Amino acid sequence: MPELRRRLFFTLALLAIYRVGVFIPVPGVNRAAMSQIVGGAGGGLLGLVNLFTGGALELMSIFALGIMPYISASIIFQLMTVVVPAIERMQKEGEQGRKKITQYTRYATVLLSIIQGTGISFYLENLNDTNPELGLLVEPGLGFKLLTVVTLVAGTMFVMWLGEQITERGIGNGISLIITAGIIAAFPAAVLQTFQMAESGSLSTFALVILGVLALAVTAFIVFIESAQRRVPLQYARRMVGQRIYGVQNQHLPLKVNMAGVIPPIFASSLLIFPSTVVSYFDENAVTLFIQASLIPGDWRYNIIYAALVIFFCFFYTAVQVNPVDMADNLKKQDAFIPGIRPGRKTAEYLDEVMSRLTFAGSIYIAAVCVLPFFLQDNLGVSFYFGGTSLLIVVSVGLDTVNQIENHLITRQYDEFSAKAGGALTGSRIKGRDEDDM
Repeated sequence: MPELRRRLFFTLALLAIYRVGVFIPVPGVNRAAMSQIVGGAGGGLLGLVNLFTGGALELMSIFALGIMPYISASIIFQLMTVVVPAIERMQKEGEQGRKKITQYTRYATVLLSIIQGTGISFYLENLNDTNPELGLLVEPGLGFKLLTVVTLVAGTMFVMWLGEQITERGIGNGISLIITAGIIAAFPAAVLQTFQMAESGSLSTFALVILGVLALAVTAFIVFIESAQRRVPLQYARRMVGQRIYGVQNQHLPLKVNMAGVIPPIFASSLLIFPSTVVSYFDENAVTLFIQASLIPGDWRYNIIYAALVIFFCFFYTAVQVNPVDMADNLKKQDAFIPGIRPGRKTAEYLDEVMSRLTFAGSIYIAAVCVLPFFLQDNLGVSFYFGGTSLLIVVSVGLDTVNQIENHLITRQYDEFSAKAGGALTGSRIKGRDEDDM
């Protein structure tokens, strides 16, 4: 399939460009010193940001902000879709309305990138002042701040463009694939570090075996839940065509347990990173220190807030993407109904009830998987994210990409079958005409 091959190569090429850009540092920053600072932070907030940027923060790359400003802007506009009627009407305008919202999201991404880039520039100068022996910055000052902000904003916009190009001309969701590529790139080093811990004795052999079994079990559990469906039975009204009565039986409406996918943990993580950036603008006091301490991954307050946000975004994103009323109307137009449920409003209420139960189970599952690594860090001393958000993203995006590839293959086979059937039908017609002429 030449088209599928082109899409795959295009996707891999853009992901390779992204990984090359991760190793291009911001001018005026000592990359070795920055790597030492982020590496010494362990699994704290810097480690979480570094995870989502594919190691770009540790290298103080031009892609240090990653795609997180774009995700934050998307969160803002999806929330505004529910709150602001004008944006809601714009979304219902179809393709033109979605293009406008996408354009506004890009503008918001630039604004958030400027805010976060400015915060990082101040943060780097503070680190340089408190740790002068590291030689983090070459020439600190206003010029460095401006250059850093411009570089980071340009890097974020370029990553956003790469993601959009992959979505449009490649395979899979570009934004998710970029985040996944960064996580996978850090995985070999994380595994090597874990085995080094076992060799040094800081991690027992028993704990290493338990960790491996737990990682495999969590992976299998994620695959099982991501593939799980609640099949709502459907029946179609019988129709008489000529002398025959046609009726479609044993049909179903598939509803996934996790309808929101990997969006909730990404949204929650992005939302928790933003307050820390804002706090960095202010001098240290009791309030700022309390906020920073509460937003350290692994802290019990962070775990509670993170789990609550994941559950909230599961319900919110599902409500935005799937409308039970529209589903009920579509079933009614197709002369389909759920056995024992009246079409129309009763069907919408039933679907809403089923979806609420599924979303509740799915949100608890996602929150549990995402908080799991913090308990592993506390009890086993593991310094990276086995399981959790990273594994959830990798597995979910992998399954989605494989499904899209299979859809392309099925479409190709259907087109070939249609072409052969059409050719055979045309040939038989031509042959029949020839025989009539004879």
